[in-house]
Amino acid sequence: MPAMADPNFAQTVTLVCEHGPRGALGLILNKPLPMRMGEIFSQLEIEIAAGPLCERQVLRGGPMQTDRGFVVHRAGGEWDSTLKVSEVIHVTTSRDILAAMANGEGPGEALVALGYAGWDGGQLEDEIRANAWLNAPVDPGLVFDLPFESRWEAAGRLLGVELSRISPISGNA
Repeated sequence: MPAMADPNFAQTVTLVCEHGPRGALGLILNKPLPMRMGEIFSQLEIEIAAGPLCERQVLRGGPMQTDRGFVVHRAGGEWDSTLKVSEVIHVTTSRDILAAMANGEGPGEALVALGYAGWDGGQLEDEIRANAWLNAPVDPGLVFDLPFESRWEAAGRLLGVELSRISPISGNA
């Protein structure tokens, strides 16, 4: 919601990757870090030729475990540790996907995030009831095609909402 005061989540688009009675895990999709993919490959000692992949920005996936990496990608491929978020979007946490990307054999559409957002059981539901979050269906076009700075407004439009016009005061009927 536009009135979200927490600097970790103000004007963020968060992909909820896993949600159950024990809690939820999400990745912020619109807050780039001052880091490029080339630095990730270098830190992991994965050889890659200079090129567009090395210049891709890395996202701040959330405030928790900021040294942990997540690759959000279109479905396809066989990787060691993959979570199916939807029929179209998967999240992989194993190094093998990065090695494949470096060799030009990985997913064509992918982004990398460091860190994640986490909620204890019932916490996210409480925050939604308190009108802290709007929720919308996942849209691969928003995830893979739009520039980072356009994603927040685009997420609102998925619900037919212009976020700049939402009142900061909320309530329940």
